[in-house]
Amino acid sequence: MKRWKWLPCVLVLCSATSGYAHVGSPDVYAEGQAGPYKMSIVLRPPLVIPGVAEIEVRTESPGVDNITITPMPLTGEAAKHPPVPDTMQKPSKDVQFFTGHLWIMGAGSWQVRFVVNGNNGEGTLSVPLPATATVTQSMHKDLGTLLAVLGMVLLLGMVGIVGAASSKAMVKPGQTSSATDTKRGRIAMAIASLALLVAVVFGDHWWTVDAAQYAGNIYKPLQMASALEDGNVLDLKLRDPGWLRQRGMDDFIPDHNHEMHLYAIRWPDMDVLFHLHPQPTGAGEFRLALPSMPAGDYRLYADVVHASGFPETAVSELTFPTVHGLPLRGDDAEGKAQPVTSGVAARKRQVEAGDTKQSSKQRFKLPDGYTMIWKTPASQIPRKAETFRFELLDPEGKPPRDVALYMGMLGHAAFVKSDGSVFAHVHPDGTMAMAAMVMANSNASKNDQSHSNASNMGTMPGMDMVSNGLPNTVSFPYGFPSSGLYRIIVQMKHGDTIETGVFDTDVPMLGGS
Repeated sequence: MKRWKWLPCVLVLCSATSGYAHVGSPDVYAEGQAGPYKMSIVLRPPLVIPGVAEIEVRTESPGVDNITITPMPLTGEAAKHPPVPDTMQKPSKDVQFFTGHLWIMGAGSWQVRFVVNGNNGEGTLSVPLPATATVTQSMHKDLGTLLAVLGMVLLLGMVGIVGAASSKAMVKPGQTSSATDTKRGRIAMAIASLALLVAVVFGDHWWTVDAAQYAGNIYKPLQMASALEDGNVLDLKLRDPGWLRQRGMDDFIPDHNHEMHLYAIRWPDMDVLFHLHPQPTGAGEFRLALPSMPAGDYRLYADVVHASGFPETAVSELTFPTVHGLPLRGDDAEGKAQPVTSGVAARKRQVEAGDTKQSSKQRFKLPDGYTMIWKTPASQIPRKAETFRFELLDPEGKPPRDVALYMGMLGHAAFVKSDGSVFAHVHPDGTMAMAAMVMANSNASKNDQSHSNASNMGTMPGMDMVSNGLPNTVSFPYGFPSSGLYRIIVQMKHGDTIETGVFDTDVPMLGGS
């Protein structure tokens, strides 16, 4: 039964446990403008390649008649020659909800182009979709046994047919088989058995080689070695464990003006958090003079984007002594909070009190007297798209008058599961790398390009405008990939100060409380 373990495409597959661009969070959540139409988009990439991506769209703007979707490589000549688009369907009476499916034929950087037609004309938006094979799955034992039995019956039947055709079929009507006929039939059956045995052995070898080649294409994340040098210099070395030939270690491009975004989180309490930006010093090597950091075991999550638009997150662990470093500078930021386990205790107290619904707001007091507020969704269901909205207030409880963009956006967020199995760096436009988003829409007209929340803040719901024109509220589209306890790290900026808010939520299992 060994050969049956390599059936990857026709079986029910298990969920992916790791993801490109993020860790354990492969689905793409996006918000953007297709011309005059605002859309909330979910792209669920296939687990195997070739495979089918599932697509969901909710139009925030009414009057949409139809949406077509087209899969295209993000870069290269093929990006200039799109195939025939597919039309999305309306699966329910909800006229603003659309679903669709697209075949993704190869691993790498893709984009899904949306063309929307409605009362206000036509609009176009492209959303990047990193696609890789992430799993293989063995055949269920019972199904394998059934197919093996049926295969044996088929082989025996074929041998019997050959024997009958070489003996009894040669006898004229009304005559009986002679000893010669019987001998000829047995010889034919022996030859047929040998030929079929050779065919089975050859087929098993071919299948094993082909399956091994497929398994070699399963996504292998970048490996990252981390070391502390000279007391406060962090050295990071990325290594390719062997995946696609076109993956390079010297082709990283800036995303928000930085080639690497590094989150350093003290583990397991997740009580000390840093968002840092190491500088490249060679092919796959980055260095950073650290700020002052308390001692502890840290998990490091490093986001990079290749020139092809393919984003990756490398993960490492490092134990730090107390670091006496430099003051925070530029876009680097830090935050401190209570241990994440306190969120578990709070959740247990809620359940014991009979309150299984989480509060509609969480407030996080910042060191300088400012407050960040999370307007929590009414329900939190794994893989369900939600809008996570955060508000920044000054010490007087009012919107700051000096709200500023943080790396070109109203904010950045990281969603981290308490067991380390999920990490997602999310922007107001969505979970995709913004460098890839720009590449995807570089050929669209100015009116049809996707815009960040910062450029569309006048049309965003729930935005409180302040004197400098920037709102004090930022939102992020995302869906928790699984149940469990999550810590959400949010950065917003006012003046020259980067504020880091920290929030916890316990996502129940489907069907649970």
